[in-house]
Amino acid sequence: MTRPQAVIFDIGNVLIEWNPERYYDSQLGEAARRRLFAEVDLHAMNEQIDAGGPFRETVYDLADRTPDWAEQIRWWHDRWIELASPRIDRSLVLLRALRRNGVPVFALSNFGVHSFAYAETRYEFLGEFDRRYISGHMGVTKPNPEIYRKVEEDCGLPPEALLFTDDRADNITAARARGWQVHLFDGPEGLARRLVAAGLLAAAEAAA
Repeated sequence: MTRPQAVIFDIGNVLIEWNPERYYDSQLGEAARRRLFAEVDLHAMNEQIDAGGPFRETVYDLADRTPDWAEQIRWWHDRWIELASPRIDRSLVLLRALRRNGVPVFALSNFGVHSFAYAETRYEFLGEFDRRYISGHMGVTKPNPEIYRKVEEDCGLPPEALLFTDDRADNITAARARGWQVHLFDGPEGLARRLVAAGLLAAAEAAA
């Protein structure tokens, strides 16, 4: 197996927990949240934002068109940081250990332009990547093969030299089809073991 020359991190559910349903459950209760998500496709709305749509306008437009749930829909914008939290500290330890070893670390994430700019004000580590590939800026989202091609073109590394971790199987499948090395993220400890196996971290570094 080729030793990776760069590690590419997804952000949501790899470095920052992303579980909107959990937040809505805490505010509405599970039964009401299920009704809301059944009646209003909030994730489709979010995909528009990830593809480059304006954050506030996209959320508020849907709220205006859905008066029965208008207030709750606006939470997606107004309380967004509560949907996208907390940080996953153990993953951040691994990212920083890689950087100390001189391994380039990139971000490849479905994220809106304005929501990412806001996240940068709350999560300082988002400025620590060597390269950042944010779907809202790129105009294409995972798992579209085009976003992976753009990463390859920009970073100049061959596909087999890239090790990509993401929590979504469809995103991993698309990267594997490009020839990338991949790791389906199911927790920081699994990622730690993969980085050690790839020769990027010593066991002691991964356990730090």
